[in-house]
Amino acid sequence: MLRIRGLTRPGLAPADLDLADAEAVALLGASGAGKTLLLRAIADLDPNAGEVSLDAARRESMSGPAWRRRVTYLAAEPGWWAARAGEHFPDPAAGRTLLPSLGLPETTMERRVAELSTGERHRLALARVLVQSPGVMLLDEPTSGLDQDTVKAVEAVLRARVADGLGLLFSTHDEDLARRLGQRTLRMRGGRLSGNES
Repeated sequence: MLRIRGLTRPGLAPADLDLADAEAVALLGASGAGKTLLLRAIADLDPNAGEVSLDAARRESMSGPAWRRRVTYLAAEPGWWAARAGEHFPDPAAGRTLLPSLGLPETTMERRVAELSTGERHRLALARVLVQSPGVMLLDEPTSGLDQDTVKAVEAVLRARVADGLGLLFSTHDEDLARRLGQRTLRMRGGRLSGNES
């Protein structure tokens, strides 16, 4: 279980949150409400204060990279550092097996990142995270910019991972997505976390 107590940073009021294994929680809120700030603070990507632990292991007991291998954040606009898609995977063969379920041909791994559409890059970044098999995934707008069929494919992949034990916290503006994929819904308003809607 991911346990958060009093997590705060500039623009974010102290937040408490529990996320169980095999649970998907939607984080709803308008643009600028603080959703991304919260996700980045949980991942320890920005200076923050508060208590965060996963399965009783405190975040400060491990390095930032070690924490983010267990509690992995995927930005709404993922970063790329190499020319070809497959160069972003420590195990390209494992990544290749995930691509069809996300609506991508296996040959995507050989393509140049600059030639991929925004939706293709987003799904490829999701595959990059899934290959790591983290205990918790923090997804910022995971279906933004995707067509309806691709959204269904991404949802199916995430739902299957949650059923296998993944803890998922995802931000979205889409109330329908929150209902379909989230078992609970939390809301952000003015940097403050509230609600616990089933």
